[in-house]
Amino acid sequence: MLHIDGEAWSSVTDFRCLSFCPEMPRTQTEYDDSLTLKLYLLQFVNCYSSIFYIAFFKGKFVGRPGKYNTFLSYQQEECGIGGCFVELSIQLAIIMVGKQAFSALSEMALPYALRLWSHMSFLRSSNHEHQPSQPWERDYLLPDMGTTGLFHEYLEMILQYGFVTLFVAAFPLAPLFALLNNVLEIRLDALKLLGSYRRPVGVRVRDIGIWYRIMDSLGKLAVLTNAVLIAFTSDLVPRLYYRWKVSPTGTLDGFVDFSLSYFDVKDYDEGVRHGNTSGLLGAQYCRYTDHRTPPWVENQYKRTSQYWEILVWKFAFVLIFENTIAFLMTLIRWIIPDVPKTIREKIREDNRLTNEIIILQELRRRNVDTPVVA
Repeated sequence: MLHIDGEAWSSVTDFRCLSFCPEMPRTQTEYDDSLTLKLYLLQFVNCYSSIFYIAFFKGKFVGRPGKYNTFLSYQQEECGIGGCFVELSIQLAIIMVGKQAFSALSEMALPYALRLWSHMSFLRSSNHEHQPSQPWERDYLLPDMGTTGLFHEYLEMILQYGFVTLFVAAFPLAPLFALLNNVLEIRLDALKLLGSYRRPVGVRVRDIGIWYRIMDSLGKLAVLTNAVLIAFTSDLVPRLYYRWKVSPTGTLDGFVDFSLSYFDVKDYDEGVRHGNTSGLLGAQYCRYTDHRTPPWVENQYKRTSQYWEILVWKFAFVLIFENTIAFLMTLIRWIIPDVPKTIREKIREDNRLTNEIIILQELRRRNVDTPVVA
């Protein structure tokens, strides 16, 4: 018979935990925070991946006519005529208006459906047709929110907060639609909690947990995403460059011609030139959005110096934007602290009085315990 002592069995158990249980939360709060973070990251990728693709990747690595970049023999997707900024605005408008309206209708209908299903299940499980008459009997038939009931409410609000902050530069009306949705959401949640679900068991907690850190991280990430969105996706920086350095009158007259480059149709491949140039109507040159040298110079289709200057301006804009927001945040925190000065002084005074009371009590106890010498 094989005998394993306690120390060896402890080593085997530790090895199993390290192999199959890499995460062992110490408390229930740590477990809930860890689970919340993982589920939120999954929803983050699911909800924001298409928005990030349109904002920062779509149409950025296409190439040029005659030499398009391909991936697995497929040409990369380009933006529409209005640019990716317009597509991003339309996508956010659909999410903030259409998706939120559908979500509100679902929240109105789902509790009633669950309530009806719970009532029918109770009647089927009963031996007789007993209609509950007492309030507590009717409340018992209501569906239970469970331990993760508030998680979905928090998740919905945090995802909305991300749509509002991360891409507000592309759709400035997002906060307005979020406000209108939340005004309706308050009443819907009140009706749902009071009349459509069983009363939940109250649990005392210190704060909202890891949701605060998620919101703080989203706020910091929003500064970077909006800066990059304005600099690299919109035409703000190229327009400023043209007005301040290129235009002789300081206006945008001729900006469209400045933003387009020339391409000689003869430089197309044979298959493209004979099969897909019917729309050129015999033109010798076509125009495309980029800053490259024309085909009649020696180094044709190379990046111009203006392209690199505009790129430097874009990075400078991101740097200035981030530092400006960081300075404003620091200034606001200094002007409006989390704890007002009067409250800090009151807390300090209460702590001082508490320490004095403790010291006096200790002195009295010591005097009582000390025997009197005759």
